Amino acid sequence: MPDTFGLRKFVAPEFIFGTGAMDLAGQYARNFGATRILLVSDPGVREAGWTERVSACFDALDIPWILYEHVTPNPKDFEVHEGADIFLSQQCDVIVAVGGGSPMDCAKGIGIIASNGGRIADYEGIDLVGAATPPLICIPTTAGSSADVSQFAIIADTTRRIKMALVSKALVPDVALIDPFPPTTLSPELTAFTGMDALTHAIEAYVSRVHSPFTDVHALEAIRLVAENLPACIRSPLDMNLRDAMMQASLHAGLAFSNAILGAVHAIAHSLGGMFDSPHGECNALLLPHVVAFNYEACPERYDRIARVMGVGDVGDSAQPLTERIMGLNATTGITRRIAALGVRSEDLPELAEKALRDACMATNPRTMTAADVEGVLRATL
Repeated sequence: MPDTFGLRKFVAPEFIFGTGAMDLAGQYARNFGATRILLVSDPGVREAGWTERVSACFDALDIPWILYEHVTPNPKDFEVHEGADIFLSQQCDVIVAVGGGSPMDCAKGIGIIASNGGRIADYEGIDLVGAATPPLICIPTTAGSSADVSQFAIIADTTRRIKMALVSKALVPDVALIDPFPPTTLSPELTAFTGMDALTHAIEAYVSRVHSPFTDVHALEAIRLVAENLPACIRSPLDMNLRDAMMQASLHAGLAFSNAILGAVHAIAHSLGGMFDSPHGECNALLLPHVVAFNYEACPERYDRIARVMGVGDVGDSAQPLTERIMGLNATTGITRRIAALGVRSEDLPELAEKALRDACMATNPRTMTAADVEGVLRATL
């Protein structure tokens, strides 16, 4: 249990929340003195119309911009460097990211290289970014990654086949324009994946070794909002009340985990993503009940509180009521695959476990894991 009378640090960006927030992109870019903007997005976001809607804000104010959209799910190190080369060669001075976690994380990486040079792998770890990055405006189009409010960037190292966690106050965006309307164009699958990502963020933050009263309030609210709204949001994707609730959940979860960090679910999911380029939210959803079962003995009262917030009436004295609730939520939202469907084989488990144990998120997991423990969790999802 942390010392509630000790010093606490909480980082968060300025954010604007509500329908139409994304239309303020030009105004904020002008406030930052932008003379040329690097707009970071991806093809799917452009096809949905959101990239053009944001760029129209710059055109209305006669602010030049250039688009970088060669960003893939689980953004890669070479994409960061390609974007940074464009930022520098085109003499950009502000970065605007519109999209899900991939464009936003890539934009953060681009800012690091633009200001600090070197290779993105040089900044893997905590507080290794020296020089301030260029002004960054984030406009999320999914409700789950929370990259728009966090001090994290997750970048795939394609040589080592790992996902690197970069953690620094320099990576907190200068402003987040959080509009619940863009997620209306998400597929049911992506709505489910990103929603379960938000739930995992919140649960892991609540049981983190470094949680605090300030992160707890955000984590619990995110858990409540996801549990109450995600299935209905998938059934009624144009219901703005539901989309608003899920975007609030993502915001609260981001404020929680950015300050309390995460745990074994994310550490193992990062290893899966690095080796198999697998969907991050889906990996989290599949791993979450099994990690909860492993961790339960370390802080049963916290997991019982989570269960009650998720509507479990009788929590008992075991993890089972909560794990069943999570697995039921997975089933309801259509997340039913096993990790074998992602290409994972039993012979891959030792390497996956080794990489997960080196992940920065493992340090704040409430119960220490061994390689055998990680392999056990993976085997349960195989």
